[in-house]
Amino acid sequence: MRETRVAAPLQPWLTVATYNIHDAIGADGEFAPERISAVIAELNADVIALQEIGSHVAGTDVLAYLRDATGYIAVAAPTRLRSTGEYGNCLLTRYPAQETTRIDLTFKGREARGALDVLLDCDGDPLRIIATHLGLRPAERRAQILQLLRVLETQTPVPTVLMGDLNEWFLWGRPLRWMHTHFERTPAPATFPASAPIFALDRIWIEPRALLDRLWIHKSPLARVASDHLPLLARIGRKTGTSCGDDDLRVLLPTP
Repeated sequence: MRETRVAAPLQPWLTVATYNIHDAIGADGEFAPERISAVIAELNADVIALQEIGSHVAGTDVLAYLRDATGYIAVAAPTRLRSTGEYGNCLLTRYPAQETTRIDLTFKGREARGALDVLLDCDGDPLRIIATHLGLRPAERRAQILQLLRVLETQTPVPTVLMGDLNEWFLWGRPLRWMHTHFERTPAPATFPASAPIFALDRIWIEPRALLDRLWIHKSPLARVASDHLPLLARIGRKTGTSCGDDDLRVLLPTP
């Protein structure tokens, strides 16, 4: 049997992104949600996980502002209540949510943390998004990753993206090893600090791994000042077999 390269029809792509917006406070210390909105427009992603989003002391509801300014569907997942209002995670999406679950990841004695588990209907293709922001201490992150992995293991298998600010500084630490074991290893470009990034705190994993086509950071001049993190993006295929390569994707088919 010989193998002949036969062109496979290209499938639609989706772009997902994760972005810690630092309360819409930029590198210059200015509260400027309009800059965050402009960066989101630059991303042009289908689904965006946002962290550190809340209401400012000036009375601005940042989530409502971004929802109205960008036209995305907003799914909120606040983790705590501050004097100015709710604060935590959210998802901006161009696709409707079929199911939404909030996962409490709070570690005893530490700041409240959580994850947003959303099943999206992407024009008939299901996509599960788990968006999170993990704790600052190693023991927190270990417990939180184990909790998320248990959630993943009990779910009905559908294409799944786990993304967010993992706050994992230790590339050799157990949390990342556990994630690589479950999802397979993915690229990890540095996203923090935005002005001169050296730490890969923001991560995106996709299951099945074959759906991941490319992963990159967005480092426009505006993104470097709008927050202390740079956005991280990934392009994924809607169905297994769509990705892994380039825009001239081909498959090997056996011929007699």
